[in-house]
Amino acid sequence: MKGVLIKDLYIAKSNILVTLVSLVVLGFGLSFLLETSALLILAPVVSTTAVFISITSDATSKWNKNVITMPVSRSAIIGEKFIFYMLLAVLGIIAALVPCMLLAFIGAKITMYSLYLYGIIGVSATLLAGGISLPCAYLFDPEKSQIVFMMSFMASTGIIVGLVFFINIFIPVKEHILLVFSMVLAIAAVWFLISYKITAKVYQKQDIY
Repeated sequence: MKGVLIKDLYIAKSNILVTLVSLVVLGFGLSFLLETSALLILAPVVSTTAVFISITSDATSKWNKNVITMPVSRSAIIGEKFIFYMLLAVLGIIAALVPCMLLAFIGAKITMYSLYLYGIIGVSATLLAGGISLPCAYLFDPEKSQIVFMMSFMASTGIIVGLVFFINIFIPVKEHILLVFSMVLAIAAVWFLISYKITAKVYQKQDIY
């Protein structure tokens, strides 16, 4: 799996670098308009686009036919994409934290509360979106999967709103904001894991062309 992960990082390295630099620059730009820590909502979402570049590249180059002949299980192949997705999300978070830390160092008002809140919202949206789009990348052709990828982030926003309203029935959101969004993050993580299990099972039975 390590070799496959390195291959994906190599293929997407230019895209990853441009995305991370853009996030840092955007963070400084946002500081003049909004709270810079709000970038943590967008950063992990944007940074994961390289996963779908790698999936498209695999399909175009017929890599999928080659990799199944190697001593790597199909579940490991799928697991690598999910790990790659999470790795990129973490890199996005780190890139977003760079301007936040620098601006805080020079006196900008950036609190740990806002960093944590925006961070868990961003990661939750990323996990929910990935749980939708990654399975579809192996069910549909590259063009359709790209459409699903873009729509999945809008869907994840709606799901988060729905979860917050549902949890509010039992726990007042305004009084326990961090607790509620931490619960949303836990649900998103479970959904991401279930999505991996489903995708791995589908890929086990899928004919590779």
